[in-house]
Amino acid sequence: MASTTQHVGRWQLALRRKPLEAAIADADRAGLQRRLGAGSLMVLGIANILGAGIYVVTGTAAASFAGPAVIVAFVLAAMACAFTGLCYAELSSSIPVPGSAYTYCYVTLGEGAAWALAWMVILEYLLAAAAVAAGFSGYLVSLLGDLQVSVPAMWATSTVTATQQGGHTLLAFSGGINLLAALAVAAAAVIQIAGVGRSAFANLVLVLIKVAVLIAFVVVGSRFIDTQNWQPFIPPNEGGFAFGWPGIMRAAALLFFAYLGFETVSMAAAEARQPRRDVPLGILGSLVVCTLLYIAAGAVLTGLVPFRELGVPDPVALAVDRIGWPGFAIIIKIGALTGLGSVLLANAYGISRISLSIAQDGLLPSLFTRVHPRLRTPWWANVVFGTVSAALAALLPIGILGDLICLGIASAFIVVCLAVMWLRSTRPELKGGFRVPLGGVWIGRAWIGVVPVLGIVMCLTMMAPVLGDMLAQVRRGDVLPASILAVYVVVGFVLYLAYGQRRARRLAGVAHEQ
Repeated sequence: MASTTQHVGRWQLALRRKPLEAAIADADRAGLQRRLGAGSLMVLGIANILGAGIYVVTGTAAASFAGPAVIVAFVLAAMACAFTGLCYAELSSSIPVPGSAYTYCYVTLGEGAAWALAWMVILEYLLAAAAVAAGFSGYLVSLLGDLQVSVPAMWATSTVTATQQGGHTLLAFSGGINLLAALAVAAAAVIQIAGVGRSAFANLVLVLIKVAVLIAFVVVGSRFIDTQNWQPFIPPNEGGFAFGWPGIMRAAALLFFAYLGFETVSMAAAEARQPRRDVPLGILGSLVVCTLLYIAAGAVLTGLVPFRELGVPDPVALAVDRIGWPGFAIIIKIGALTGLGSVLLANAYGISRISLSIAQDGLLPSLFTRVHPRLRTPWWANVVFGTVSAALAALLPIGILGDLICLGIASAFIVVCLAVMWLRSTRPELKGGFRVPLGGVWIGRAWIGVVPVLGIVMCLTMMAPVLGDMLAQVRRGDVLPASILAVYVVVGFVLYLAYGQRRARRLAGVAHEQ
């Protein structure tokens, strides 16, 4: 009987929701300064979005899955993000607190679901930093090569490599270690620890540089496009996810994580001067700007280089070398490095803020709540998570990282869409400065919105090809990606039951459980 009572009690605790008022109060007690306006938030979003999508994963997406139709894949991924971004905008204007999808889940679905989501979002940020750093390493090696400086391949190659065969991913061990990528992650963590004011200024400079350089690549590169490289625009399917519409959907899933930046904007709600106005503007503005730049740059990239040759970690470097202007190539590669550097900074910002929110609720150790007395940043998160991301960057290839990231992002986005419908249904009086368009219908006491439902459908569509490819890998004996995901999920489950649930602060007058 005692065990049954304990079992029921654990489920009751896992379903406990966090009151909205308590979430807002936590943000006010966090000790972070409100000094970011709409412009700064848009820069933060662009800093995190614009970079990996065009500079790193576009090559793999085109060479292995979509061909020139990688442009269509960008549009599909952007559509999924747009529907979810509208939901983020409404939630962040109604609940101006850090923590993003985690906080929204806590006040809707309860503590257990919030922890599961938070654990996946943490994985998402860890892997995203590693993937971007891998691209950073590739561009740095290419730039140094132009300057007649040779870097041994073993210090810029991940320990595990991924290649495509028959439309499926095959894994192998290289014997190298991507030390350059690990150092890039570490450098971003150190800069972020220096404080939001200084890192925001650094982001502004980096964003201006990378936008200017990317526009220059589009303008100059468009003069050298060979339209034969766009034929056929959608290559016929060669089995599995190799080209055709299955390949386009697979490429869209791989490109999905390139739009992670607008979620980082919602993480900054506690540091926005007018969060109900500024956060929606930052989210939607950064998403629109980056999508247009992605489409233009993707068209030029596939027009300059036959798509089958783009399966490298530095596809833009390869493309600009085909133009034949050495000085221009160096400028573009420097721009790529600044772009990826700004993504690493924004990623470090995001993971430190969501871990702060989780730790405030007692689900992570209290050291993640410690704000540096002088720099006013939650610096321990950057130390711990920066170390883990550096290790992942050194060991894993972009292909594996991108797939795992897609699953984490899609899970978080689905919860955000559900949270909008829950709030409309249960708290209709809670109105922020933004509401999702297109309306919805009432089924009993539940509001079913058009935009949230479309967001859920698109996210599931992004997840399906990744899960299918991962299952095919397991059948062939390549169990590493599935094993990483399974082990991580099990560790999160054990951590919650053994630590988080026992120590989480109980709300509404409930004492801590010891």
